[in-house]
Amino acid sequence: MRLPSLKFLKTFQVAAKLKSFKAAAEELFITPSAVSHQIKALEEQLGVALFERGVRTLSLTDAGAHYLEHIDDIFAKLESVTEQLQQRYGRTIIRLNVPPFFANELLLPRLATFSQSREETDIRIETTFATPKAHPSDADLSIVVGAGPWEGLTVHELFAQSFIAACSPGFLAENPIRHYADLNGKTLLLHEERRDAWERWAQGLGIEPIKPNRLVRLDTMSAVVLAAEQGVGVALVPSRLCADRFAEGGLVKLFDAELTTHESYVLLQRPEDTGREELQELVRWILDVSRSPVSRAPTSRVPA
Repeated sequence: MRLPSLKFLKTFQVAAKLKSFKAAAEELFITPSAVSHQIKALEEQLGVALFERGVRTLSLTDAGAHYLEHIDDIFAKLESVTEQLQQRYGRTIIRLNVPPFFANELLLPRLATFSQSREETDIRIETTFATPKAHPSDADLSIVVGAGPWEGLTVHELFAQSFIAACSPGFLAENPIRHYADLNGKTLLLHEERRDAWERWAQGLGIEPIKPNRLVRLDTMSAVVLAAEQGVGVALVPSRLCADRFAEGGLVKLFDAELTTHESYVLLQRPEDTGREELQELVRWILDVSRSPVSRAPTSRVPA
């Protein structure tokens, strides 16, 4: 015997309890017509009428009432078994959306420390958007860059976004840079999303705009930093996110002056998720990682 569709049985259960195809449709997020078709298909398969349909009334037949009693018991048992199964064998999944450069520089190199402490929690990390400005609907947590406002969300500020001039040790050896003016005639690297970064940097210092011999524009911050490390030119790189590269010597800070953006990296989540302990553990871990002290890398030269 072919058993009825579980979907049709659920539709019957809801419609029988509400005594309305329209109300059942609203609860199941389908149309009243779909409810009617599913009930009709179920009755045809069973060979039994489950409802008595009046002009403005809907009631169960004796067979429908008897069937509902057993269907209620079956769904209650199924829900109980499913919950027990998830608690005993299931794994928790946290969906995290994060900018690619943040993930590469700060999150992924330290992720093992969280994974070891919460081995039963799976994490799905999404880095599709280079600079997300809003909390994605399919994410549990997201790290975005901006100034807000973040209405309707729980906000954890991580750190301010700022940029600093840097290059590779090799580039500096071949192109001595002791003063701001020494950047004139050099190759400057530029992120496509911040085309005015060098102009804003110079304006903030109160100096004349830099006149490079060449501008190299790149579409991702990862490419900008890689090009700087490879000796292509001088770049304005994110101060906090490049801390490891400075400490390891892949990049050298040219000056102390930083370009502030009045934006911050923030961690966002929906208020209704604050009760999820596995989520809060990841939140606390990200906050610890983001706010941990960074050893100050030595500046190559301070302009006179």
